[in-house]
Amino acid sequence: MAFLIKEFRLALNDLTYTGHDLARPESILAQPNGTLWTSDGRGGVTRIAPDGTQQFFGGLGGEPNGLAMADDGSIYVANIGTGAIQRLYPDGHAEEFLTEVDGMQLTTADFVFIDSKNRMWMAFSTRESHWWPAAARPRPDGYIVLLDEKGPRIVADGIYFTNEIRLDAAEEYLYVAETMMSRVLRYRVQPDGSLTGKEVYGPDTLPGFAAFVDGFTFDADGNIWVTTVLRNGVGIITPDGDYHVVFEDAREDVLATFGEKIASGTAQPTDMLAAAGATLQLVTSVTFGGPDLRTAYVGSLGMNRLPTFRSPVAGLPMSHWK
Repeated sequence: MAFLIKEFRLALNDLTYTGHDLARPESILAQPNGTLWTSDGRGGVTRIAPDGTQQFFGGLGGEPNGLAMADDGSIYVANIGTGAIQRLYPDGHAEEFLTEVDGMQLTTADFVFIDSKNRMWMAFSTRESHWWPAAARPRPDGYIVLLDEKGPRIVADGIYFTNEIRLDAAEEYLYVAETMMSRVLRYRVQPDGSLTGKEVYGPDTLPGFAAFVDGFTFDADGNIWVTTVLRNGVGIITPDGDYHVVFEDAREDVLATFGEKIASGTAQPTDMLAAAGATLQLVTSVTFGGPDLRTAYVGSLGMNRLPTFRSPVAGLPMSHWK
């Protein structure tokens, strides 16, 4: 299987699409019954039923980003716009769940992950009130919060734009997309939830200019499927540290100009948005679903539907996959 995965490539016209009229579907949750949930830039979450019908749940405001599902069907939302972690209940009402930690107001909540012990791991991209300064002038002020029976606390700091975070199958390591360093980090998880032994996993910098890792997920063989947001791509890091691109829709000329503006301190959000490809626009996440967990759905900042493809390997089930 390792050989097969290293050979796996797709052309852009191999992709199919799921959903319609979505708004900033950055993060996706899949359920065993075929239901999909996506974050929605209109300040909520959209449910896509197995028959394709869609329903919007609002009341969150801001820019909902990462999603995680609890045992009761509630969805925890990392809202990068408001900075808070929110909770959307199955009946549709929403509330603020976590707004500060260690006496500090939370900012730029990016992702939330629930493990098999019902511990909640939360990623915060920067201590700035808005994420853009940490992208335009990278600085190591991203951090990770753990919420368990002892309450919420910061367990990792000094990260260059913390993005998606996940535990591996054995829950031995916490993996982190360190976006502005174009790489994946990992920490060993101690019994008390503390994190030690910070190290780079895979390439120290992913190949390709501006290969900023936004999101990632594991498959059942331990491969990490990553998205490179400005290259509009998906790639795979194998357990032996190899990396290859599965597909991408990169605009090298735009990326070169963006790099120059980052270096000179003049970059604006519009410069980043200009990197959107003709087919794929600012892809952010990969989620495995379907009855065999081999259907992959790709989230994005700029598309109104979900690029979809079949994987040769099943995804690693999430904690809510019951």
